[in-house]
Amino acid sequence: MYKLHCFAQSGNSFKVAFFLRALGQPYESVYVDFMHGATRDAAWRESTNEMGEAPILEDGARRITQSGAILTYLADKHGAYGGTTPEDKLEVLRWMLFDNHKFTSYFASYRFSKSFGPVAPDPAVMGWLKGRLEAAYDIVNKHLAKQPFMVGDAPTIADFSLSGYAFYPEEESGLDLLNRYPHVGAWAQRLQALPGWVAPYELLPGERILPKW
Repeated sequence: MYKLHCFAQSGNSFKVAFFLRALGQPYESVYVDFMHGATRDAAWRESTNEMGEAPILEDGARRITQSGAILTYLADKHGAYGGTTPEDKLEVLRWMLFDNHKFTSYFASYRFSKSFGPVAPDPAVMGWLKGRLEAAYDIVNKHLAKQPFMVGDAPTIADFSLSGYAFYPEEESGLDLLNRYPHVGAWAQRLQALPGWVAPYELLPGERILPKW
């Protein structure tokens, strides 16, 4: 059985857990106490993940980190959601790189600073992040106006990748993005209809933490 090292606040953990459930693959959750510094511990990094991050997928003796790499590994192994043609596979990779660099990255940084950061966020930094994340959402919203999923008419791991933070409570960011970007909102509803979808705080281990700022 797979083991998934994860925690409740991690959208990158959520996207992998959601994908495992969509594949119908059982897994064991291994709680990572990220919020209390577990991943900053030198011994944890030495034994578990040198990058100091979750999620981590264990498949027997094999250990894989980075959500994009994990999604790709699972899609290849199970022959599902990876794209059916070489052109589709390249397009899946293209959108996953965009997600990791911009769509998830800027939003996750904004949300963490607003809800979980150790000090009140700097307004200038938050303004910059907000502009960047809104630009990324605008790109995806225009793309989804033309088709139901990121790569054609069926979901792929590109969709699971971009969905990482779509289902967390709005109060954690203070941004009503799924209504402001209606095609993204409709896409999120389509993903909720897929097999195995469960809200992040019901799916992942660890307690919910209310926003700080």
